[in-house]
Amino acid sequence: MVTLRPMTRADLPAVMAIERATFPLDAWSEGMMRGELDDMPRTRHYVVALDEDEIVGYAGLAAASDQADVQTIAVLDKHQGRGIGSALLTELLAEARRRGAREMFLEVRADNPRAQAVYRRFEFEEIGTRRRYYDDGTDAIMMRRKLDG
Repeated sequence: MVTLRPMTRADLPAVMAIERATFPLDAWSEGMMRGELDDMPRTRHYVVALDEDEIVGYAGLAAASDQADVQTIAVLDKHQGRGIGSALLTELLAEARRRGAREMFLEVRADNPRAQAVYRRFEFEEIGTRRRYYDDGTDAIMMRRKLDG
């Protein structure tokens, strides 16, 4: 059984290990992640997914005015396919609604069909492409979902 809770600075070693394993070509630095946590709860909402006492995933949201952005979602490879990413995304959508957002945006790697399929299942629609967005030159697909009131 996986549970979600707010991310804290104490979680950073485990989170950064997942970050580097999941995004080896364009992992965030620990400083970038600390900066995100510094903006909680004002404009950010970050959560970790726990399987017993082990952090197996995390996700983050930026929200301002009526717009929200998925900053990141990652789940340890050996825990993928168990609904953890969906639980994290469900939490981000709920928080966006709590904050009054009317739509949510994200970028996903063009070479990550598995993540794209998850976002489509959650009714995100493709709205454009950012050419060579990632450090290795891979395009990002921009997606949006309108949120109910």
